[in-house]
Amino acid sequence: MPIRVLRPTTATTPTPALWSALLLSGALSLGGCSLLQRADEPATSDIASPAASDGAAAFDVVVRAPDGVRETLERHLELQRFRQLPDLQANELQRLLGATDANARELLSTLGYFAPTITVELTEAPDTASARKTAPRTVTVTVEPGPPTRIAAANITVAGTADADTDNLARQQQRLQRNWSLAPGQPFTQSAWDNAKADGLRQLQARRYPTARIANSRAEIDADLHEAQLGVSYDPGPAYRFGPLRVQGSERYNSDGARRLARLPTGAVYDEAQMLDAQLRLASSGYYDAVFLTLDTEGTDPQAASVVAQVREAAMQKLVFGPGFSTDSGARLSLEHIHNQMPVLGWRAVTKLALDRETKLASTEWTDLPNNNGWRWFAGGQALREATGDYDVNSGRLRAGRSKSTKSIDRNYFLQYDYANSQGLTDNTRSPSDTSTALSINYGWTGRYFNSLTAPTRGHGVAVELGLGTTLRPERDPFVRTLVRWQSFIPAGRVQDDAGIGRNARVALRAEAGAVLAREGAQIPVTQLFVTGGDTTVRGYGYRSIGARTDNGQLYGGRYLAVGSVEWQRPIVYQGAMTDWESTLFVDAGAVADKVGDLSPRVGVGAGVRWRSPVGPLQADLAYGVKTKEVRLHLRLGFSF
Repeated sequence: MPIRVLRPTTATTPTPALWSALLLSGALSLGGCSLLQRADEPATSDIASPAASDGAAAFDVVVRAPDGVRETLERHLELQRFRQLPDLQANELQRLLGATDANARELLSTLGYFAPTITVELTEAPDTASARKTAPRTVTVTVEPGPPTRIAAANITVAGTADADTDNLARQQQRLQRNWSLAPGQPFTQSAWDNAKADGLRQLQARRYPTARIANSRAEIDADLHEAQLGVSYDPGPAYRFGPLRVQGSERYNSDGARRLARLPTGAVYDEAQMLDAQLRLASSGYYDAVFLTLDTEGTDPQAASVVAQVREAAMQKLVFGPGFSTDSGARLSLEHIHNQMPVLGWRAVTKLALDRETKLASTEWTDLPNNNGWRWFAGGQALREATGDYDVNSGRLRAGRSKSTKSIDRNYFLQYDYANSQGLTDNTRSPSDTSTALSINYGWTGRYFNSLTAPTRGHGVAVELGLGTTLRPERDPFVRTLVRWQSFIPAGRVQDDAGIGRNARVALRAEAGAVLAREGAQIPVTQLFVTGGDTTVRGYGYRSIGARTDNGQLYGGRYLAVGSVEWQRPIVYQGAMTDWESTLFVDAGAVADKVGDLSPRVGVGAGVRWRSPVGPLQADLAYGVKTKEVRLHLRLGFSF
């Protein structure tokens, strides 16, 4: 590779004819100049080279290449490490220039360019006052990368031992081939090749084969045809099944309770997702501050590999103070006391006081450890003062029953007592008594089938509540209460950035319907009736501001509820790069009435943004209430169903 050294001249360079005069005058003036040294000038021995005295670089590096290539070379060329050396000798610089070609070709090969044209030029700066303030030399690296190398084919194999399940290994191989990220025709880069191999390994290790490894891999490059033939062979190792859970670090709380909380499927095929779910259940139980689950792969029997749970136990009692804010109810303060092992019962108790603009709450909830089948007893009570429509309600509630939670389904059944006293209701036509009570038996079922419980982008959820009861005061009247909720995320096209990174846009659909069936004059506690509106229901309207109406127009809870929402969510690409932000457009509608025929929807329309935070989406929506002709801001953190 030729290296050209360019030494430019300037218009002020003396001609040969003038050298004699210049030398003579210089010799005559040397003595006088030596006597005229200024006080602010350093001695000759203290004068350093320009590069050393003012911190200027020994040379500059200029890369001329297409953007993606240029950025890589500017960041990783070996030349960049030596730019600031003040005493860099000319022969050392020549050695560096000689190695630049090979260094640049190595870097370009990681980007998939194996036949580039590279020119390296060294330019000496002119000896002028302005030039001495900058680097005295400039190295210019000009690169024509040539055609990119593309994938021609990829051979992926999964080969186990002689006693391995060959049918399952064949299915695993087909799955890896189906999910292989480097399809024929795509550009080859070293990072994409490494990521594809690692992704295939993760797929094997995530289920059944936690000790899988890459046996060998190769990438054969044809620089003339600009093609890459890929091959990777995986050694899955033995198939594993879950054995017993071993708890390490347990002192205050029973290890058997930890096993029942984790609900690890002993005997099932090893599944990393199931182990992480068990870890999450232990961590969210409140009994532990830290939990880490690992599979013991050093044991002798892969078909009964124990899972080690390393735990750090939480304190027996804890007091938690929590400030907060929401656009529905304003600023919020809460105080929570947690007792992880109540005297006598041994249950966990959470007692809470909460205060915001709309509600004043005091509650307590007691829960037992689950049994071997996953069912657990619970009991609780609350006293609440809440604005419902145009009046305030003082209410109380007691409940007791059993519940069970699995990976996707939550179930519970319980007996519930309700007390409600309404204040401020002036129309006695619809509500002859301000106080009512009821006793009911209830069943709830919730199925969550989302791809993520904190920030879903596809899947659906369904929840059903059914209650049978009777009013106790002022009269006894039987009633049936039911509520159905549904939400779904439907992919609506893929959005990609300039690097090919993409996420799906989606349509989020939400619906909710409820009914209380009873005699027309039955005095149902208002806590069993329906109101809606706010951040999570009908945006564009105030919190719980949509309800039924009395004859004089007062707002109160109604017996029938209908809510629907359609929202379009699209990832945002900024300056060619995918971001963690999304834009949204939505239409919400909701209605509450005492009769089905009186349901009159309140519609809200608007737009907003979402930020994919580590704890779930942070949502900011600006909504216009068509009925109220008002614009409202709605803020919300996280996702729940």
